[in-house]
Order: sequence, then structure tokens, then C-alpha cells
Amino acid sequence: MKITAVEAIVLRIPFTVGGRSAAGVWGKDGLQAADSLLLKVTTDTGLVGWGESFGFAAIPAVKATVKTMIAPACIGMEASRIEAIGQELQRRFHIFGRSGAIMFGLSALDIALWDIAGKAAGVPVHAMLGGARRNRLPAYASLVRYADADAIAANVRRALGEGYRSLKLHEVDLAVIAAAREAAGPEIEITLDVNCPWSLRKAIDMAEKLEPMRLRWLEEPVWPPENFEGLAALRGMSAIPLAAGENASTLIEFQQMLACGAIDFVQPSPAKMGGISALRKVMALADAHNVAVMVHTFYDGPGLLASLHATAALGDDGSMIEWRYFDMEADLYGGALRPLDGYIDVPTGPGLGLEPDPAVIARYRIN
Repeated sequence: MKITAVEAIVLRIPFTVGGRSAAGVWGKDGLQAADSLLLKVTTDTGLVGWGESFGFAAIPAVKATVKTMIAPACIGMEASRIEAIGQELQRRFHIFGRSGAIMFGLSALDIALWDIAGKAAGVPVHAMLGGARRNRLPAYASLVRYADADAIAANVRRALGEGYRSLKLHEVDLAVIAAAREAAGPEIEITLDVNCPWSLRKAIDMAEKLEPMRLRWLEEPVWPPENFEGLAALRGMSAIPLAAGENASTLIEFQQMLACGAIDFVQPSPAKMGGISALRKVMALADAHNVAVMVHTFYDGPGLLASLHATAALGDDGSMIEWRYFDMEADLYGGALRPLDGYIDVPTGPGLGLEPDPAVIARYRIN
């Protein structure tokens, strides 16, 4: 079963977020469309697999990498050699760096190859990982940054009304975070992702001020994100559990993060750090270090499906799925993944279990 084509497909789908989004690492102020990059891998048997790279502003670099480097290297390779292909291409392209566009593209490729492998075997990916422990998983609503107290309170109430019992904020202003907590009430679980903004000293000060907010975790508070010793120092001083990992790209980085006791929750992002092949290794590593895994899934295509299958098979009883809380104009999977009463169903079809809607791709494709 040889790879005959690898195609990068860029989609731009409008969305609303219950107000005006503020600028963040995902894009500019007032962003109202989500860009995503899908990878379509075709084999000489006719089987097709779908993968996803992390999107938004990263897409132009990843698309160029796929077209000029990854795709030409893959043609003619045996599709079933998933891990071997990933390792070979990482070695071949390591001079361009061990993170960023190269790794994002290889992550999408790995996910697509797992999709093909499951289809070839006639089983869902979670069966290839040992079998699903649960047929549905709790989802938490991951809100955009509003930087506005009224907007965050309104959207917290909206999410709770839809059945979510756990929320993630991306705010950095204390007054806005406090407004979210007030709107949610004391029983709702709130996590806070601040996207690596602070020095260690600033992070220590901010963590102290955030303690009254009763956060489940504080995510990526320290710049740069690979400052694992700084995270460990903060963890030793703060009462708030810490989470990180979406910006880690290799197993070695996760090993270093866990070995120095930097975090309470590790957050590998399969569309960034090597796909399902790498994700299952990180989950085993986290288990050995007695650290909970909360997979980063700020996307809604094959990357989300990869997270669902891995979490269903390898996660523990407390594992949740991040749901990007956007109101999308169109859905790649016709609503099959949309959470109901705060839970998301684990697909049971072969491979990733769901196929992207070709009509949605045709309408929203921008390349």
C-alpha cells in the first residue's frame, strides 16, 4: 500500500463567538474566521487518510513545507510504516528545526497514516491503541479571549446553559477573570490559559492574585514555554496546579518537563508534536511520572479526532477533551462531534471514524 499523493488543503470557515474576540496568539483583534490545514494522503489501493496541522497564522509556513519537502519525500513510501516514516523524515529535515512548520506537517501526516491503517484493518484507531475505555468523553468549552468583563460573563452563562460543567478562559486581565468566576458560580471548574506571557517573577505575582479564582489549573504562565525549571519553581510556590505542553514538540522535551516536576497536567498537541505516534508515547511517559494528560485540541478536524481516539484508549478517568467554543458557519463532520450536555461521542467507524464533508471543503477551500 504505497503513498501516491499528499495534498495540503486550507479552509477558511467564518464563525461567531458571542461577541468580539480580542487579539491573541491565534490571530488579530476581531478575528471572525478559522483557518485550518487538512492533509489528504492517498494510496495506490484507493484508501485515503486525513490529517490536520495546527492552523491559524502557522498555515502558510506549514503548507509550503508540505508542498516542497514532506509530500515529495513521501511518494512511494509504504503507508503502513507509520512510525518509520515519521522518524525517517524527522532525521532528514532536522536541520530546519525540531519544532514549528516541519513538525506540524509531520504531525498531520502521522494522523492521516493512522486513519489509513485503521481503514485498512477495518477498525477504529482507538482499537489499535488498545480499545476505548469510554464511548464518550467530557468536554470543556474553550473560550476565546474577549478582554471584556460583560462579554466573558455572557459567554460563560451561554456555555453553562449548553451543558458544559468545565470552562477554559484565555484572559489575562484579573477583572475579566473575576467576572467569569462570578458568572460561573463557585461549583463550575475553570481553567486559565494565558499563552506564555510572563517572566517567572511576574508569574509568581500573578499566580498569587489568581488564587481566589479557584482555578483547576493555570496554563503556560511563563515565557519562554521551554523554561521548565521556571515552571517547576512556580509550581513549588503556587497553590494553583500548573499545565503546559502544547508548545513542546519532541518526546525529549516532554521527558525534561516531567522529570523536573514542572507541571500537574501535561498537554500534548497531536497536530503539533508528531501526531498519534508521539501522543501515545507522551501519554505513557506521563503515566510513569504520575501526571495527568489533558490533550490540547484547539481545532475541530482530524486533529480533534486523533485526540478523541487516544484519550478514549489511553486517558484516565479524569481526562477531558478541549472543545473550541466557536459557532462555526459550517462543520466538517455535520455536527457528529458537537458535544451534547458537555459530552462528546467517540467515533466507532474505521480509522478516525468520520470523513470530512466534501461539500464543506469545496465551499470553504482557499487554495
